Formats: sequence, structure tokens, C-alpha cells
Amino acid sequence: MPPPTAPSRSELVDHLVRTRIAGDVATPRENNLNHYRGLANGDRHYWLGLQLGDRWRDEQDVLAVMAERAGVSDDPAHRSGQDTIDPELTVDALDRAAVRLRKAAAASERVLLATGHPGALLDLHGSVAGALRRAGCDVVRVPLGVFADEGVIVQFAGVAVYERGASLWHTHSPAPMHAILGALTGAGEPLPDLVFADHGWAGCAGERGIDTVGFADSNDPALFLAEAEGTLAVTVPLDDHVVNPLHYEPMTQYLLTAAGLAE
Repeated sequence: MPPPTAPSRSELVDHLVRTRIAGDVATPRENNLNHYRGLANGDRHYWLGLQLGDRWRDEQDVLAVMAERAGVSDDPAHRSGQDTIDPELTVDALDRAAVRLRKAAAASERVLLATGHPGALLDLHGSVAGALRRAGCDVVRVPLGVFADEGVIVQFAGVAVYERGASLWHTHSPAPMHAILGALTGAGEPLPDLVFADHGWAGCAGERGIDTVGFADSNDPALFLAEAEGTLAVTVPLDDHVVNPLHYEPMTQYLLTAAGLAE
């Protein structure tokens, strides 16, 4: 079936809320706060490949950024139950991402796409990869035999993913992106001008100084802090694993249309 027609902004906001990609999302408040606390306490698992140093040692500072950029509740006394992602902030970030994709297409840039959520976001990334390729961009091919975290990096429709035990894995690790960038350098190939990714894939690329568009859930604060500091170009807030991956199609079409890349 052909992809759906791109929705208007208001239609997309309604869709995001209805499918719980934004609005009242499935990630509970307790999980969000636990991750914010872990990041503030220096747990590198929550840093997603970024080097945050001592800049975010106060959990309340992390919460303030997440309220501003993702739309979670800013009430520090709200410790459990429902939390939210503001769908207007999601669409605002998609608009910023579209500007960056339009720039990449205009300059025929070299772009690397990757996802740590292949069960949900692989089609989104693959659609963007195909649109960029049609626009004349050089979609990076990962060299064969790149290994990380006891697994191997493979590509589907131009999107790098982590495979282990003949299965595609959900991973927050920055190691796969670190391995890819090392393999490109070792092969004498240029690094990408733009990375379009999520989780540690995006954090690692941003930390390396590569222009990066990232996607992150309300319990993944590091990428939002990185955007606030200017390390990432854009971070899009969303629930990154709703039950039906087809729910991301209207969002994908909105993004590509806004970028001038829709077929």
C-alpha cells in the first residue's frame, strides 16, 4: 500500500495523541525520574555516548530541560503515575529536523542513518534514507565486518542496526556508532556530514562533532540536554516504541513533506 498522505500540523498532533506517540505516553513518571536521577548521578548508561561531565549533577536541572523540550510535567512533587510528551513540541522538532534534511538534500550531503529501535523506527529511518538518496545524497554504506558489543552492525534500506544472535536488537549503546565511525576512518572514507539516529547512535555522533538529528523518549534525557548545549542539532521527543510501527507513518510523511522530500 502507498504511504498515507502527509497530515496537516493539527491532524498530526491529533494522531500523535491518539496513538500515544505523544500526549499521555506509556512511559511512567517513575521511570522518567529514575533515568533523570541516574544521569545526574553519573551513570554512563544514561549518557548515551555523550560526555556530560559535571554539568548536569542536579536532577531538578535535568527535569527542567525535559519539561521545556519534551513536555513532561515540571512539578517536582509529581513522583508517580502518568507523564506526558507535548505533541506540539514533537511537531516543532520535526519542523527543525525538516530544515536540516532540506539542507542536506540541497548540498547532496553524506548522511548516515541508524536506529537502536529497529522494531519501531526502522521504517521511519528507511523512508528518510530513500528520500535522501533520491535527492542526490550519499547515504553511507557501513563497511562489512563492523562489530560492537558482541554483535555486528548490518544495514537495511540504508539504515544501520545492531544484530546479535540472528536478531535485531534494541540498544542504547554508543559502541555501534563508535565502531562505524572508526571503520569509515580506517577505510579512508569521509565521515558523514549528518547523522539521523537515536539513542547512543545519535549521542556518539554528536559527541564526535557531527551534525546530528536524534529521536528520544521522555526517559532518555541525554539527547535533550545535548540539544540544549548545542551538541545535537535537533532532538525529537516521542514514544519510541508504540505497539504498531505503522503509527509512525503519518509523522514520517509530515517530516518528508516539510523537508521537500516526499514523492
